[in-house]
Amino acid sequence: MSLTSYFMEATYLIASILFVLALKGMSHPETARRGMQMAEGGMLAAIVGTLIGQHIVTWEWIIAGLALGTIIGVWVTGKVSMTAMPQWTALSHAFGALAAALVGVGEFIIHGAEMDVIMRGALGFEVMLGALTTTGSLIAAGKLQGVIDGKPVQFRGQSALNLILFVAMMACFITFWIHPENVVVFYAMMALAFVFGVMLVIPIGSADMPVVMSLMNSYAGLAATATGFVLGNNVLIIAGTLNGFSGFILSVLMCKAMNRSITNVLFGGFGNAPACASATANGGVMREISIDDAAMQLAYASRVVFVPGYGLATAQAQNAVRELADLLEERGVGVKYAIHPVAGRMPGHMNVLLAEANISYASLYEMDQINPEFPSTDVVVVIGANDVVNPDARDNPTSLIAGMPILEVDRAKSVIVLKRGQGRGFSGLENPLFFKDNTGMLYGDAKATLGHLAQAVQQV
Repeated sequence: MSLTSYFMEATYLIASILFVLALKGMSHPETARRGMQMAEGGMLAAIVGTLIGQHIVTWEWIIAGLALGTIIGVWVTGKVSMTAMPQWTALSHAFGALAAALVGVGEFIIHGAEMDVIMRGALGFEVMLGALTTTGSLIAAGKLQGVIDGKPVQFRGQSALNLILFVAMMACFITFWIHPENVVVFYAMMALAFVFGVMLVIPIGSADMPVVMSLMNSYAGLAATATGFVLGNNVLIIAGTLNGFSGFILSVLMCKAMNRSITNVLFGGFGNAPACASATANGGVMREISIDDAAMQLAYASRVVFVPGYGLATAQAQNAVRELADLLEERGVGVKYAIHPVAGRMPGHMNVLLAEANISYASLYEMDQINPEFPSTDVVVVIGANDVVNPDARDNPTSLIAGMPILEVDRAKSVIVLKRGQGRGFSGLENPLFFKDNTGMLYGDAKATLGHLAQAVQQV
């Protein structure tokens, strides 16, 4: 074993250790930044080890790829806002999965007939999973961006069609596994996987895209694992396995937070607006209040809880809410933030936004911690959240979100809801909270409204 090989294996070992420590670090908000730095270091070590340890045919394409990737990375850092981060994450899953599929195609062209049974199985799995993850992630990104309608696309016979596609894809996979010389079957398998990825995601509404993204992350990781087996690359196997299983566990936890199964997410069509509004909201009226009324409630409250939702992200109002909270704390008001695990468009979305505004992690409370405190809370300020505070999930067994754990803000003495308009939430469901007697509505841009509230509080 040459010195170069020893160096490559050493860098792969370091990279693998850093990846494990990165996952550990990202398990808590206070260590998440350090975890990301470890992940970056691990990826750098893996790249260096690969470039030095493997035989490079030509450096031109590698240098071009590194330069292009660096330019795109710098551009993304400067141009893509936090509100667009979920769809960018979905695109990154698509790019990674496509890379795995293309590597598989290249290995098939060069070594397909020479591979043993195990390697052929890994190659087929890599290409198939990489292809369906590519198109599935692109559809998810399109729905999150609004380029594609966020409602579930469903039609008669859809399940049967998906089953036929899946069976045909697996038949091609098995045929290729047995007869690797059959080029047509290999490319048919890849084409069917691309189509199946589209069909897998279009029936799912935008409200479930966070779970879909976690699943796509898991699929991309498993595709990378298969790529590692094909290439004999240990760091790809380790990193892909970590990514694949952590993504799957995250999907399960998110489904648990919504009191739903993964099969229900994939085939239930949640996100499709019902034909009629919730029975509890029928005949009700949303009570609009003035800025001065809301400021008076906040200024003389003892305990205030802010509940951020995706509306806070779209308005980029995280700094505005911190400024209002600072004013309230100066007046002796106790301020907390209630974070629902699936608020926003990706896991941890609200935590990241509030961290951007230098809001202490000690002020952030998870659902189980804060729910018992709502009855003794004077004012809850809901900023652009909807489904995660919908009491129908608790009170209406016929609701599409029945059983989903929610932030029980309706139990507070007073609720102020900041909304852009009177439209329904991301899922298309009516929210009875907005019609309750203890709820007051403030319409308009959340950032501007919070700024006006801060000014009004100063004048009280």
